[in-house]
Amino acid sequence: MKVFKKILIANRGEIAVRIIRACRELGIKTVAVYSEADRGSLHVKLADESVCIGPANLAQSYLNIPAILSAAEITDSDAIHPGYGFLSENHHFAEACTTSGITFIGPTAENIRLGGDKAKARQIMKRRGVPVVSGSDGPVPNEESAMKIAKKIGFPIVLKASAGGGGHGMKIVKEEKDLEQSFYLAQREALTAFGNSELYIEEYIPELRHVEVQILADNKGNTVYLGERDCTIQRRHQKLIEETPSPIATTEKFKRRIGELGVKAARALKYRNAGTVEFIVDPKGNIYFIEINTRIQVEHPVTEAVTGIDIVKEQIKIAAGLPLEYRQNQIRPSGHAIECRINAEDPDRFIPSPGTITFLSFPGGPGVRVDTAIYQGYTIPPHYDSLIAKLIVHGRNRSDAIMKMRSALHEFIIEGINTTIPFHKKVLANADFVSGNFYTNFIEKLNSRREDG
Repeated sequence: MKVFKKILIANRGEIAVRIIRACRELGIKTVAVYSEADRGSLHVKLADESVCIGPANLAQSYLNIPAILSAAEITDSDAIHPGYGFLSENHHFAEACTTSGITFIGPTAENIRLGGDKAKARQIMKRRGVPVVSGSDGPVPNEESAMKIAKKIGFPIVLKASAGGGGHGMKIVKEEKDLEQSFYLAQREALTAFGNSELYIEEYIPELRHVEVQILADNKGNTVYLGERDCTIQRRHQKLIEETPSPIATTEKFKRRIGELGVKAARALKYRNAGTVEFIVDPKGNIYFIEINTRIQVEHPVTEAVTGIDIVKEQIKIAAGLPLEYRQNQIRPSGHAIECRINAEDPDRFIPSPGTITFLSFPGGPGVRVDTAIYQGYTIPPHYDSLIAKLIVHGRNRSDAIMKMRSALHEFIIEGINTTIPFHKKVLANADFVSGNFYTNFIEKLNSRREDG
């Protein structure tokens, strides 16, 4: 079945390789774009065609919309897959693709615009009955307004950037005296990261779980959820380990509740294609919407492992106008899956560690998957994100998956650079992680225990 004849992949690294594989299985030709720093990258070697779009600098290559559209035109590509990061959540790029007669493999430009405005999305969810954390009704114009809202909610509060995520422009304010400076710093960070200084306010919940729902929505009005993922293990709001099902999803009632809220949120935005609705869950089990990610997620493989559904293929088929081939009651996740993000970083200080890989050996065995673009002799450039591989395991249950991941981490050997593999080994051996008793402050507590010891 050929839904497109040729897809250009506007990305790099492991996600570009992942998309190439999905396209090949669908009988679709692929075009890789690359910067001068990525000339020797695996995605360039695996694609049917490749086009250099500029120097290492992101603004001149992977964020260069005219260069990417030109590459699509000269290669006669009829669709573009943006992957994650870079231009994947840029509604101007989605619009430019449509204007150029090229299919954007993802949600509509309007979906991306609304999803990217966190304050606006929060307002929509509140009106549609999707629970949100107490906070401002929209962007807060100045410190005086912020103070009034904060006093009404009660400290501590958290300031968040309306236009972004990933912890950029986010400040926790525990006391009234710190609000003015925190507001200024958060505005400045938001402006630098997203070109938009708008902030909104939410009540700060110190101990919470970060649980998200993978959804798929076709053009015929069919929307389904593929279960939930737990992304609570984070450092500075950056996810490090993800798993499904969530350790706190111990009842069918909870799983159905959070899944149906994900679908309700997607329908509120008239969402199309694959997306992820992110929630926080407090210690009492209350679920609150925080944002919707309008793209494929880094952690999508754990959902694929338990459902058997290829999410990247589904993205492509939905973009081609094909309907979903199943309904909600036909989706039956099985077993437990865990993903560890392997970064080229110092495992103690999380400082990037680019360089040449002198030896490489991947783990294997039943239920073990490695998504990566590295190979022995490959030199990791210093210009981009430090994620170099994703290690995914699938077991009968959580205990089985943990043991399988420990074994796989032991087998995963990368020499010539520092990686976060030793960090993951420590987490997988931690009693709180094994018991499922942890919150988003897990890493801070782990580090403080190490320093105390």
